[in-house]
Amino acid sequence: MQVLLIKDVKGLGKAGEVKEVKDGYGKNFLIGKGLALLATNEVLNKHKAQERKKAEVEAQELVDAKEIATKIEATKFTIKHKVGANGHLLGSVTNKEIAEALSEQADIELDKKQIHLETKIKTVGIFEADCKLGHGIHTTIKVDVIAE
Repeated sequence: MQVLLIKDVKGLGKAGEVKEVKDGYGKNFLIGKGLALLATNEVLNKHKAQERKKAEVEAQELVDAKEIATKIEATKFTIKHKVGANGHLLGSVTNKEIAEALSEQADIELDKKQIHLETKIKTVGIFEADCKLGHGIHTTIKVDVIAE
């Protein structure tokens, strides 16, 4: 009997593969525990359609990430922060503030966890932060910190 694996099965194969197994193992264990489906034409066609749709979504996400990366690299973002008497910032500029600046100044919605600062920003000036956009795409955000 042929089955389409829904989940990875140790010693048999990975999810999405069609495998030939004995009837009892297929019916009682694999299909019974929800690890596989009987490999009929309808099930296989449905699986192929899902794979195509998943590939299209990933391709669109990749295009969107590249567009965001070019938009970020072309723009310098400004953050106003309170400054103490010695010229240093009161506190520091965080990745949350950078994410808010991206949202306000360029309508780019990023999670603060996607922005990584090498060192804390505690002075006025121009700094760079690494930004992970997914699918292996990284970009650098230029941040101009000015006194408020």
